[in-house]
Amino acid sequence: MTFPAHRSNWSRWITVVVFSIAMAWVESAVVYYLRTHLDRLEPHQANPLPLLGSFGPVELVRELATLIMLWTVGLLAGRTWRERFGYTFVAFGVWDIFYYVFLKVMCGWPHSLLDWDILFLLPLPWWGPVLAPMLIASLMIIWGALASQFEPKPRAFKFGAGVWIFSLLGAMLALYVFMADAIHAVADGVSAVRAVLPTQFNWSLFGVALVLMAAPIIEQIKCGRRNPITQLERPAGRPSTDGA
Repeated sequence: MTFPAHRSNWSRWITVVVFSIAMAWVESAVVYYLRTHLDRLEPHQANPLPLLGSFGPVELVRELATLIMLWTVGLLAGRTWRERFGYTFVAFGVWDIFYYVFLKVMCGWPHSLLDWDILFLLPLPWWGPVLAPMLIASLMIIWGALASQFEPKPRAFKFGAGVWIFSLLGAMLALYVFMADAIHAVADGVSAVRAVLPTQFNWSLFGVALVLMAAPIIEQIKCGRRNPITQLERPAGRPSTDGA
């Protein structure tokens, strides 16, 4: 199953965005139900991950399933690997931002962008202010839009490897910032990791991570872009009129 071949890239982009917003509502609703049941509408409190039957394993699989769904919509929307990654990034970024928007609508939380949240559970709990993942989500949307809607100039690929190494280093650095407290508690066992409740966020190190992760965006803007990818949708055999 794929998106219809005749559908324009902007139409595909809008479809991915609508799907991601709808998925964000479902995700927010599930988290709202779970946190209400566990009395954890405010996630930053003692014993943030209480054990309750098979809740833990089920929640881990649910988070993995969410990532698979976002990747799948990118696969369906894109026709090249660049487009597929682009649409996946757009889907993830839109989903992540609207997840918090809808939680605010449902239960009044977060009260501010600096409220702490437990962001993810794999491989260790990720902690950070709500603003942090939303900034990363914004970068993902920007790069995803550029990757899925515009074809880069050939010379842009000369710098591709180095740029992505910087971006990967930035992602790893951000992950460390999110998991730093849990990593330090690993030596004391699972119970210590589950009891971690951070109180300080390393914004300086996170800022460096954001700059590194923005490298592909900066490089693409610096190198310039060709026409929108819709030019690739010309019927077979029709000559190009843009001189490319």
